[in-house]
Formats: sequence, C-alpha cells, structure tokens
Amino acid sequence: MNSTLSKLFRAASPPLIGVDIGSSSVKLIQLAKAGSSYRVEGFAVEAVPDGAVSEGAIVEPEQVADSVKRALKRGGFKAKACAMAVAGSAVITKNINLPADMSEEDIEGQIEVEAGQYIPYPRDEVSLDFEVLGPSPRNADLLEILLAASKTEHVDARRLVAELAGLNIKVIDVESYAIANAFSLVRKGGGIDDTDTIGALNIGSTASTMIVLRGDRVIYNREHSFGGNQLVEECMRRYGMDAEQAQFLQRGEEPPAGFEDEVLEPFRLNIVQQISRALQFYASSSDYTSLSNLFVTGGGAAIPGLAEAVGNEVGISCEMADPLKDLRLSPKINVRAVDKSRPAMMTACGLALRGFD
Repeated sequence: MNSTLSKLFRAASPPLIGVDIGSSSVKLIQLAKAGSSYRVEGFAVEAVPDGAVSEGAIVEPEQVADSVKRALKRGGFKAKACAMAVAGSAVITKNINLPADMSEEDIEGQIEVEAGQYIPYPRDEVSLDFEVLGPSPRNADLLEILLAASKTEHVDARRLVAELAGLNIKVIDVESYAIANAFSLVRKGGGIDDTDTIGALNIGSTASTMIVLRGDRVIYNREHSFGGNQLVEECMRRYGMDAEQAQFLQRGEEPPAGFEDEVLEPFRLNIVQQISRALQFYASSSDYTSLSNLFVTGGGAAIPGLAEAVGNEVGISCEMADPLKDLRLSPKINVRAVDKSRPAMMTACGLALRGFD
C-alpha cells in the first residue's frame, strides 16, 4: 500500500453503504437508483462512546466497530461493501496542473515527485492518491489534478473498523469531497444552477469546515475549531447533566426552563459570529468568488433558528442543507429517525453516492 498510490478516490459498484464516522456518532446510509433520483434503502445513526474518536482520528477501533455493527443491525442493511471518509484535519489536499497529454502512468510518476513538495511526512507513512478534475480553468492545455494524502494510520484505522464490523471497504474518500458529492442532491432539489458558487458550513461536534463549491469542484476548504458539542458542554455545566442527558435537543425532548434565553440564544449568536469569521477567511483567499447560496450542514445545523440568524448576519440567503429532501424512503425506514438527522447525513450520502460514479 505504501509503495504505490492508494486508491482513495476510486469508484465501486453499488450497493455501497456510506459510513460517516464522527466524534459523537456513526451515520450509515444505503441508496438505490429510483428513476432519475435515489431511494433510501438503509439508514441508521448510532452513538459512539466518548473518546473513541478524537479530532478525526479513530482512537478505539473496536468501540467504533461495535457502534457500526449496532447501526447495521438496527438499519437492516443487506450490503456488505462500504465507503468511509478521512476527516479534513487528517488530509493534505492540493490542486496541481500537469500537461493534458500525459498518460495516467506518467501522471502517477509525476504525482510521486510533486507529493514530496507538499507532504511533511516520510513517504512510507503516507497513503497518496489523485483524481483528474478536468481541464484547468486557466489553461486548456493543462489538466487540473487533485492530490490527496493522509497518514496511512488514518486509512488503516478505517479499514480495521470495516473489517471488525463485517464490512468490505471499497472506497476511502476525503470528508469535504464526500460532502461536495452530496451537494448534487441539494442542487437538484433546490433548483440551483450547476455553475453557481455555493458555500457550505459543515458543523460537526468538535470542529466545523467551510467548503466552497464552484460547480462540482471544491475551490476552498478550511477547518475551524468550533462545533455543536459546545452547546452540550454548556448544558452539562449549567444544569448538572451528564453528556447523554445534555443531548435532549437531539432527542426532541422538552428543554429545561430558561434554556432558550439563557443557553441557546448565546450559543446561536456565538456560532453566527464564528461562521461570519469563517466567511471572512474565505473572502481573503485567492480563490474568492461571491456566493450565490450559503448552506449549513452537519449535526449542528439543526440548531433552531441558526440558518435564519446566519443569513441575517452575513447578508446571504442561508438554509439548512437536506440531501434527503427529494429522496424516496423504503417502507422499512424509520421516518422519525430520518427527520432528526437530515443535515447530519451529508457525508454519509456523498459516500453512498460513490457507488454510482
């Protein structure tokens, strides 16, 4: 694996289970073709023990695999092939340009040479792959190529989780590119032109990622250190709850008295300010293009009133991204469970779609 390019981006034949491993839960989804769209054939979200995943790294593979196994059983999944993603913090990506007339073999050789300029680790510790994006927007005689590299330990940890859970891992993707892949569903459902530049702020438990898409290409990608767990931690502190009790919002339970004004509103304002800063970082980048639409995704996107507050603050139309909005559900799918998790399923959906590339 270390001596050749790792097939991180390669497609697999469907059906493929998208397995998104987060720091607080694993999200699984399986899709099937349904005319010009898709049908959800399998769906499950299962909690991950505290500390089993930290800052994108799988610390306790056995515990994560147990969560995946429970999700597979509860969701009634039949497929055994899966796709997983490596978190952005664990991946180095770089767009490079090479002559358009190069063969794939020559490209592989040149990628090995180019990689040495960007990867601060010994080559034998790194899993490396590339994807040809197409002609360079700046020069038709050049190909734009996405180079992705991750320490092999991150890739191997996901392979181990899949093996322990009884799955056969076919694709290992990069989280932000899986989210970008799922936006094909969001664009279609929202009537957004394929050429429009859109922003997506993926709000995870402990970190959030600002992603900008021009068409289907990721032109900007930056991780920021804020996430939904800050709300859980504040509830634990203020109300003397443990971590599970403090996740009452996710379960749709009645909040404690004063929660809206004393906890939720200050947290929402803080997240809006963080998102505004993330957009300022993007505005100062060399790839800046004005956004036609802004979306919030991830588990934190479901915070009541967040999308509206963000839109009012930054002056851009903002809404919660729902990749499942126009998809049919198999009769065996728990609709209530789906409704609780819609914006959190972006990465898993993007991974499941890799089976249809």
